[in-house]
Amino acid sequence: MTLENAPLTPLPEFDPPGSPAIDVAHLVKVYKTTRAVDDVSFAIARGSITGLLGGNGAGKTTTIAMIMGLVLPTSGRVEVLGCAMPAQSAEVLGRMNFESPYVDMPMRLTVRQNLTIFGMLYAVPDVRERIEALAADLDLRDILDRPTGKLSSGQKTRVSLAKALINRPDLLLLDEPTASLDPDTADWIRQHIESYRKANDATILLASHNMLEVERLCDRVIIMKRGRIEDDDTPASIMLRYNRTTLEQVFLDVARGRAQESMP
Repeated sequence: MTLENAPLTPLPEFDPPGSPAIDVAHLVKVYKTTRAVDDVSFAIARGSITGLLGGNGAGKTTTIAMIMGLVLPTSGRVEVLGCAMPAQSAEVLGRMNFESPYVDMPMRLTVRQNLTIFGMLYAVPDVRERIEALAADLDLRDILDRPTGKLSSGQKTRVSLAKALINRPDLLLLDEPTASLDPDTADWIRQHIESYRKANDATILLASHNMLEVERLCDRVIIMKRGRIEDDDTPASIMLRYNRTTLEQVFLDVARGRAQESMP
């Protein structure tokens, strides 16, 4: 058999049709003697908004870091848009992004300079036009040439969201996107997140302590405690199971170890 007629080795199929946006199986992360994430499994459907809830130290941030390929699991498997993380991260990082008000951009650079740099990092082909479009959508035109460090909290949040959307991601990971915002600005941000998801059929994983925000945005809620999944269902079903009228009441029940109540 010659090289010319030798059969080709099939290439791995990235992002196969119908696969989950995020598929996590038996995920474990151990730091010395602490199991930060302990046998966590879930699959998140394309085009959905899923809330990842839990108190401080529940394992949310570590789980998100492993999904992003930033932290190597001790054991288990993570697939994002059909690609194994972190081994195939180069195939998928350009299709995902992350937003958190706790992660600052370079303060001395202007908003336009910051967005340009991130656009170039994501190889956005029309970065100038993309920045102009985001500036219009997120009301940034008046602050594009202002140093990022001189912005208000609400302005910084809008710029951070623009950074997260610069590459038109199929998967958006949000960590407390409306923390420390006034109710009007927070509602405005939530509306834009909803609009982006619907217009682009994007998948969103939202970590938040704002239970009203989670009730409004999320199709599904995963509650973590001490590194494990405590509950996983729609917000309405979880509230029904705990015989509560709000997710905040459920969150307190889980955090304080109160058992689910039987419905009459």
